[in-house]
Amino acid sequence: MDAAAGRADHAGMDDIVDWMNWGVLGWVAGSFVLAGFVKGVAGMGLPTLAMALLSLRLPAASAATLMLLPALLTNVAQCMGRHGGVLLRRLWPLWLGLVLGTLFAPVPGLGGGSAQRTLGAVLAGYGLLGLARLHLPAPGRHAGWLGLLAGALGGALSAATGVFVMPLVPYLQALQLAREALIQALGISFMLASLALAARLGGLEAAAPPDAAASGIALLAALAGMALGARLRQRLPAALFQRALHGVFLLLGLLMLAR
Repeated sequence: MDAAAGRADHAGMDDIVDWMNWGVLGWVAGSFVLAGFVKGVAGMGLPTLAMALLSLRLPAASAATLMLLPALLTNVAQCMGRHGGVLLRRLWPLWLGLVLGTLFAPVPGLGGGSAQRTLGAVLAGYGLLGLARLHLPAPGRHAGWLGLLAGALGGALSAATGVFVMPLVPYLQALQLAREALIQALGISFMLASLALAARLGGLEAAAPPDAAASGIALLAALAGMALGARLRQRLPAALFQRALHGVFLLLGLLMLAR
């Protein structure tokens, strides 16, 4: 066997995960409790934070496939609420632009490193601006076409990087939605972006199915963390909630830059 073949075999062995190891399962559970908690508080951040934590112990491919089901179902849970009809009437241009941008925007390549770094810097910068209490003005009578533009730009960034938050969340924040309406709007936006991105990529059939027990632990941990975060969110004063939201932006940006 030559050296190249030996290295390839060794790399393949490194990608095998012992899902019966309690240390691995504990790390999976802890990662998703923390990522779910952040999503419960701020309405976003689970995929990026979960991937960052899981990748410390698991191969990237295993971490990505393990993250799919919790990310999908926590988005479904976040879509539920009593504000759906009002949000649809107000945000349909945003969501139309988001779906069209994700499906059809020309991008140089999915997951490009330069695009990830640029978006990470933008996220971190926006988080710092928010923590400094600088806020975007309300769009007023321009909300319709600005929403369509924000959605289209967000869709293009989603197709290029797989991250959905810019400029969707700043636009939603500028609308000054009530806290629970904002959380529900984020859930619907992320769900539409995820489905559109899956359609653009031809579905998820190529993703290797993760271990069933690990998937169950990940999902339960994410839902438990999300429930805890939601309870804390309901008790946070409005100003502190906004600071938490911008703190998550800063965290996500730094994680993307680090990766």
